[in-house]
Amino acid sequence: MKFVVAIKQVPDTAEVRIDPERGTLIRDGVPSIMNPFDTYALEEAMKWRDDLGGTVTVITMGPPQAESVLREAVSMGADDAVLISDRAFAGADTWATSHTIAAAVKKIGGVDAVFFGKQAIDGDTAQTGPSVAASLDWPQITFVGRVRTLDVKSIIAERYVETGVQVVQADLPVVLTILKDANVPRVPSLRGKMKSRKAEIPVWGLSDLGLSPDETGLNGSPTKVVVTSTPEARTGGAIHTGTADELACKLADLLLGEGGDA
Repeated sequence: MKFVVAIKQVPDTAEVRIDPERGTLIRDGVPSIMNPFDTYALEEAMKWRDDLGGTVTVITMGPPQAESVLREAVSMGADDAVLISDRAFAGADTWATSHTIAAAVKKIGGVDAVFFGKQAIDGDTAQTGPSVAASLDWPQITFVGRVRTLDVKSIIAERYVETGVQVVQADLPVVLTILKDANVPRVPSLRGKMKSRKAEIPVWGLSDLGLSPDETGLNGSPTKVVVTSTPEARTGGAIHTGTADELACKLADLLLGEGGDA
């Protein structure tokens, strides 16, 4: 079977900065990591590859330095990797990103399932996986906490939702978004690290995917960030000490508008 895992290089959340002109993340010079949720998607794909046979290909869309997370995925056990990178892809929203990733899946060909983490920690939209499914016109199962069965024809998976667990069956090919409840990701092995250093990672650009500049990147993004701003630091406040009864009375006074500013 042929599995694809879409991963993303994301900035360290403690270091995020916003370009005030474009309204996009500034990634240059910012420490980057593999999106943590994507490690569970990768593990799930490799687990089923180990059981059923086949290959796991990891793909990522990003600048040239995103190659590092692909090599990390290979060191964890992925069979091969592809970097989707072109200046024309810069500034893409989730729609344009999904359209581009779907084109890469079509180029790979013969894919049985595409695995995503439930969301990326930089955007937190959880839109890309479902949007890729829509672009491919494939069924999707989101928020997967457990894959019960998987074979060459169909899949049965458990979706963890607010009201409980939904059991969903779908035909292959399929797109899945995986929760961290699904598994425990393996760590890179020494053999995997050696393989990742030697791995040849092709780079696919606009022409390789048969796309036009008007359907990718910032030009192909129907959503635009009009303005961004950094919240002002909160100041003021007060710290009160005392017994539980004294503090309860003080809180009551503050809530009733007595005793000064909170």
